[in-house]
Amino acid sequence: MNKSPSLDQKTPKNGVQPQAQAPILLEVDRLKKYFPITRGLLSRVVGHVKAVDDVSFFIRQGETLGLVGESGCGKTTTGRVIVRALDPTGGNIWFTTPDMGRVNLAEVKGRALTRLRQSMQMVFQDPYSSLNPRMTLLENVGEPLYVHGIARGREIEERVAELLKVVGLRAEYMNRYPHAFSGGQRQRIGIARALALNPQLVICDEPVSALDVSVQAQILNLLQDLQEQFGLTYLFVAHDLSVVEHISDRVAVMYVGQIVESATTTALFTHPLHPYTEALLSAVPKPDPAVRAEPLILPGEVANPANPPSGCYFHPRCAYSDGKRCREEAPQLREVEPEHWVRCHYAEDLELKPVALL
Repeated sequence: MNKSPSLDQKTPKNGVQPQAQAPILLEVDRLKKYFPITRGLLSRVVGHVKAVDDVSFFIRQGETLGLVGESGCGKTTTGRVIVRALDPTGGNIWFTTPDMGRVNLAEVKGRALTRLRQSMQMVFQDPYSSLNPRMTLLENVGEPLYVHGIARGREIEERVAELLKVVGLRAEYMNRYPHAFSGGQRQRIGIARALALNPQLVICDEPVSALDVSVQAQILNLLQDLQEQFGLTYLFVAHDLSVVEHISDRVAVMYVGQIVESATTTALFTHPLHPYTEALLSAVPKPDPAVRAEPLILPGEVANPANPPSGCYFHPRCAYSDGKRCREEAPQLREVEPEHWVRCHYAEDLELKPVALL
């Protein structure tokens, strides 16, 4: 039986190696996830919902990538495909581990996948439904240790007690059930469970959207403290740009299953290059009551991922569309400036307003 790994084995985020020079931990290359549409008694496939359509990004070790966009754009599906809760339709998911090296998660199966899952964990959106109500905290948090054969009996109790203390809960709570805790406390329990296997990558699927604002700040600060303490790498899925700005090193913007812009947080908020990003930033609440900027109202509806428009998916709602090229030619995600990628034909020619000026 393997001994449970210690919580203090990770390298701090602000360690010897600067974050900008840190190696790439996760690289997603042209990832696709299509869900079939069936009809009739024979369930004949008549189409596909393109939930994730040609998504590419990377995350360096020890950093946080914020993944933002409207509801239904494919953010959560992207996270679930990365941890192989869903099988990808196409593309590659390159993940680097100390013991197995660089591995394509899209092709791994069986015991190798089970082994890799120890290095990838998720924190779910709803703290009320993500915990088994019939299991105590000891059983909820300790289950990953038991399933992966890392600890048994007294070892699990010691590990769970340590994890609860790390996330700000008392060790004697381990024999209580989830219903005895508030939403913020339940999310702390979910974070403790995600840390049980000492992962490298944690995918946070809107972890604060179901919480009160004051509790949101506590959970965000906890996530940042844990990242510095254990050298964690986050994929932070959210739709609240103010939250993303607070916690993320870089931000990727999704629209109808595609990444339309990706840049450092500072660059994206001060110098957006895609019209959709400009519209999202215009909706960020301003802290100054004297500022009465109106959000940009996009015409029409979000494109149907089962039947997206030709060319650029955003062109029917874009105020800068030229018509023909945007309608007929699909733009590619390209690096327009250093560390700044955008999916737009005319990114270099547009003068878009940053969040501070809207």
